[in-house]
Amino acid sequence: MAVEKEKKSCGQVMAEWRQFIWDPRTHQFMGRTGTSWALILLFYLVFYGFLTALFILTMWVLLQTVDPHMPKYQDRLATPGVMIRPKTEALDVTFNVSNTETWDHYVKMLDEFLEPYNDSVQAATNAACRPGRYNEQPDDGVPNYPKRACQFNRTQLGPCAGRTYGYGDGRPCVLVKMNRVINFFPGDNKTVSVVCAAKKEEDVAQLGDLALYPANGTIDLMYFPYYGKKVHVNYTQPVVAVQFLNLTANVDHNVECHIRAANIRADDERDKFAGRVAFKIRVNRN
Repeated sequence: MAVEKEKKSCGQVMAEWRQFIWDPRTHQFMGRTGTSWALILLFYLVFYGFLTALFILTMWVLLQTVDPHMPKYQDRLATPGVMIRPKTEALDVTFNVSNTETWDHYVKMLDEFLEPYNDSVQAATNAACRPGRYNEQPDDGVPNYPKRACQFNRTQLGPCAGRTYGYGDGRPCVLVKMNRVINFFPGDNKTVSVVCAAKKEEDVAQLGDLALYPANGTIDLMYFPYYGKKVHVNYTQPVVAVQFLNLTANVDHNVECHIRAANIRADDERDKFAGRVAFKIRVNRN
């Protein structure tokens, strides 16, 4: 016949817990003496100290192989990406001409982006380079010697250089820029330009006329190559402004802009941003 286990009172349970936490007879804290606790703490201190030192040593060795001025591997950057400003989450520029609140944030984005392009800032920090050729600057035996950047003045963008950027009268401007790639020579010594059009041929008439600034959407070779932000400190990225002169109102327009250059592909279906960018623009009128 099974013997029933004696049920302990609440006081007995509490007494056992107190004895477990601190036993005055054996001077044990939670079942261990002070010496035992000290040895355990010492073990974990040494163990985790070793792991920390090993991690720091590994990171230090890794960082010795990294050049702070240039990425070690650039094999995936054969074709630079393209982006627009104002930059919205879905690359969707939609506004109502008569409602300032719907386009004022686009103006603020462009103001902020173009602030370093002010003519006065460019004159103070960058050089007036010779156009039409690459601005190569060899180190001449001094590794990572600071490079001079060429001026890109805001006034080159014509009516897309400021004020409301055309949003106030329904002729909006969108800036197109090519992402920076270190030591990349676009164009293979030939003209580089931006070309924009409706994504579908049947939408060309509704999209209307486009104006590009600088003229013909040209990106001068003098802004290349780019040497990296630590060496090319004041580098100003060239941009092309696209102004939509007579968009059909209250209609979604799907636009694609791509870089036209001898060594830049813009037809890779696996990468929608390689050498091109697609966005939607819509101008609503009451």
